[in-house]
Amino acid sequence: MKIGIDLGTANTVVFLPKKGVVINEPSVVAVEEKTKRVIAVGQEAKDMIGKTPEDIKIYRPLKEGVIADYKVTLAILKYFISKVKNPLSLIKPEVIISIPAGISSAEKRAIIDAGLEAGAKNIWPIKEPILAALGAGLPINSSLGNMIVNIGGGTTEIAVISLGGIVTFSSLRVAGDKFDSSIMDYFRRKYNLVIGEQSAEKVKIKISSAIVKKNRQESEEVSGVDLVTGLPKTIRITSNEIAEAISRDLLAIINEIKKVLAITPPELVADIMNQGIVLSGGGALIRDLDELISQATKIPVYIAEEPIFCVARGTGIIIEKLDTYKRVFNV
Repeated sequence: MKIGIDLGTANTVVFLPKKGVVINEPSVVAVEEKTKRVIAVGQEAKDMIGKTPEDIKIYRPLKEGVIADYKVTLAILKYFISKVKNPLSLIKPEVIISIPAGISSAEKRAIIDAGLEAGAKNIWPIKEPILAALGAGLPINSSLGNMIVNIGGGTTEIAVISLGGIVTFSSLRVAGDKFDSSIMDYFRRKYNLVIGEQSAEKVKIKISSAIVKKNRQESEEVSGVDLVTGLPKTIRITSNEIAEAISRDLLAIINEIKKVLAITPPELVADIMNQGIVLSGGGALIRDLDELISQATKIPVYIAEEPIFCVARGTGIIIEKLDTYKRVFNV
């Protein structure tokens, strides 16, 4: 049995051959502090955020794409592998798992060890931009230069890929989690309103925008605690305000894209200008982000189909064509 896992900072997506994406759940674990017993994983654990008593702590085992807590990462891998593995089968699965492009050898080893301890026969770690590009349908084995910008939960990975390998790349710690944090800060600064992570994420998903537009605004009600009175308060916020809240974060991503282009060989930059830049990951769903990046770089920008699942689809492509993509195991 072969399993593809996109082990993300925000969400974990599991891919099975011939079945496609079978699991998409938050990378969250609830732990009872005294006994260190895992009491919930995935969506069930995320639903507990902001609602737990003192003796239950919520952990996100990955921070900025790498293992922050080995035991909790082990728990999350065990949970997802057991969910898709036939309980009657004695055969251990082979797992292809995503890793950040800038990962250190020690961090890579930690992910391999956690996967093996979680019940896998073999762990094949493959760099996230390669998987995202494959899942987005880019011809990574050709000599053409392809640029992928994968905006995940903890990191934005920007890579230029040619002949099956990463030519230039950058990993930026500005992505979905940072957007949520900036939205929370915006509410506190402008409205004296404290809102939770889940509320910030919800409003980001529903009405986020990358560009302020006078002729088009969506709005959404958000509830929190008034800093002045200490009482509950509900306000209505617009998509233009979200664009304002995350503008610095988006500018940081654009500047990083420009830096990667500046260190890319001219022949590959010419290819990218013709082929365009492809966006993947949950952050690609921010409305008008493709337009904003295209305006800043003067390069066409495209959003991959179902961008959230690009990395997971990439693991599936490799599972089905191991011989074709053997080189990616070593890049």
